[in-house]
Amino acid sequence: MLTRTIGRYLSWPIDRLAALLAPTGIPPNVITWLALVLNLWAGILFAAGRFAAGGGMMILAGLCDLLDGPVARRQKRVSLFGGFLDSILDRYADLILFLGILVYYARVNRFMYAVLAGAAMAGAVMVSYAKARAESLVPKSEVGFWDRPERLTLMILGALVNRMPIALWILAIGPNITVIHRILHTWKQTKDGPLPLAGSESSAGTTSPRAKSRASIPAPVQPRDASSLLTRAAKRGG
Repeated sequence: MLTRTIGRYLSWPIDRLAALLAPTGIPPNVITWLALVLNLWAGILFAAGRFAAGGGMMILAGLCDLLDGPVARRQKRVSLFGGFLDSILDRYADLILFLGILVYYARVNRFMYAVLAGAAMAGAVMVSYAKARAESLVPKSEVGFWDRPERLTLMILGALVNRMPIALWILAIGPNITVIHRILHTWKQTKDGPLPLAGSESSAGTTSPRAKSRASIPAPVQPRDASSLLTRAAKRGG
């Protein structure tokens, strides 16, 4: 997948840059928030129709996204909350970017493209939600192609070469197909009866999806289960 390819080629320069930033003492969460601010700026540029500038701003935001984890590890500040915050702000960033595009096409009265931007926004949110929800029921749900790095890469390319409508068509269809794929995958994994919870790789205990659906209050997540879930969620961009 693109995620692994990007990680392989950028791991060394990102690690060197993290080595320069870590001694400054800048908190990793500040870098995470900076990524959101840069994406907000990109969304504003998109709303103004300045797609190339918005794409460049997305590249800077992506660099911050790649840096916060390595900086946290070098400063020994890795935490469950850091991963949680990163995932939440990534979702907001996705919404901001698509909202900017939607606002632009609404302003110039291009109704179809505004609808495409809305469909792409829904797909981006639901791809992530489908993965997180599925992995609360089954050990893994890494099916489909359209994780966050793939979506952002296509959006950046569409912005830089001024072909955003083509990117929107793909982003409105591809991620939603991935959602369907993850629904089917989870259904196949759960239809035959009880399965271990997603965190059962590191902790004991199983539960039946049918029994879980009947429960009025979900069972509390054990600390090790939470660690497993958040570790998978952080920086995966699902």
